[in-house]
Amino acid sequence: MKTLTLANIYELQGLKEEALEIYKDVLKKDPSNSDAKIAIRRLSGMRKKFLNVDTQMRDYFIKMQDDVEFNEFERWLLKLWS
Repeated sequence: MKTLTLANIYELQGLKEEALEIYKDVLKKDPSNSDAKIAIRRLSGMRKKFLNVDTQMRDYFIKMQDDVEFNEFERWLLKLWS
């Protein structure tokens, strides 16, 4: 059963796309559900903001060769998520 609780669990586990789909299903069944509306706005905004970031992060992470690059990567992550 697709519920807000399940969507919240998915979101906390980092499964943003799966959570977003459940929130959308909840909203279809209950168009007045304000929690689902807020979550959809939040996750949709995050998706736009971080489009292609995962690919960039993965490529940089794979190519890191020393502590200087690791520190730069860490600073980039902290800046990105703050």
